[in-house]
Amino acid sequence: MAADMFTKVMENQLLQTAKLMEEQLDAELEKLDKIDEDEMELLKEKRLEALKKSQQQKQEWLSKGHGEYREIPSEREFFQEVKESKNVVCHFYKDSTFRCKILDKHLALLAKKHIETKFLKLNVEKAPFLCERLRIKVIPTLALVKDGKTRDYVVGFTDLGNTDEFTTETLEWRLGCADIINYSGNLMEPPFQSQKKYGSQFTKLEKKTIRGKKYDSDSDDD
Repeated sequence: MAADMFTKVMENQLLQTAKLMEEQLDAELEKLDKIDEDEMELLKEKRLEALKKSQQQKQEWLSKGHGEYREIPSEREFFQEVKESKNVVCHFYKDSTFRCKILDKHLALLAKKHIETKFLKLNVEKAPFLCERLRIKVIPTLALVKDGKTRDYVVGFTDLGNTDEFTTETLEWRLGCADIINYSGNLMEPPFQSQKKYGSQFTKLEKKTIRGKKYDSDSDDD
C-alpha cells in the first residue's frame, strides 16, 4: 500500500512538472508569435512609408514635366527646366536632319520609362547662344545635365554602335553610363544586337565630362 501511495505521488509530481513545462512552452511560443507580429507590423509600416514617399516623388516629377518627351521653344526655357530637375537629357536637333528623327523615337520611349529624368528637345536654330556656350558642333547631340551642369554629351551615333539601327536599350545603356538615369543593367556590357555587326570601332566609355571638346562631324550634319 505504501508503494501504491509513493507511485501516485510520483505520478502527480510528474504530471505537475509536465503541465508546468507545457505552460512555460506555451508562454514562450506566444511571446515569439507576438514578437513576429510586431516585427511584421513594423515591416509593413516601413513598406507603406517607402511606397508613400515613392508616390510623392513620382507626383513631384510629373508636375515638373517628367514622364514625357517635350519640346521647349527657346533657350530661355532650357535654363529654367534644368534648374528645377536633377537629371535632364536635352536633344539638340534640326528638322532637316534625319538622325534627329531616329533619336526622337527612342527618347519618347525612355521618357516614359525613366520618369526620374526629364527628357527635352530644342531646335538649334532657336538657341544659337546656348549652342555656342555648350560648344555643340554636331547634330544630333544630347546634352546630359545633372544638378544644373552639363556633365556629358552623346554626339551623333558614335557611342551607340555607329549605326542608325541602334536599339532603345543601347541608348538607355549609354545614358546609364553617364548616371543620368537609374540603369539596372550591366554598364560594362553595351547591349548591342550584334558585336560583329558594328565591328571594333566602339570602345567602352568611362564616366567623364567632355564639355568643351571640339567634335568632328560623324552625323548627318547640314
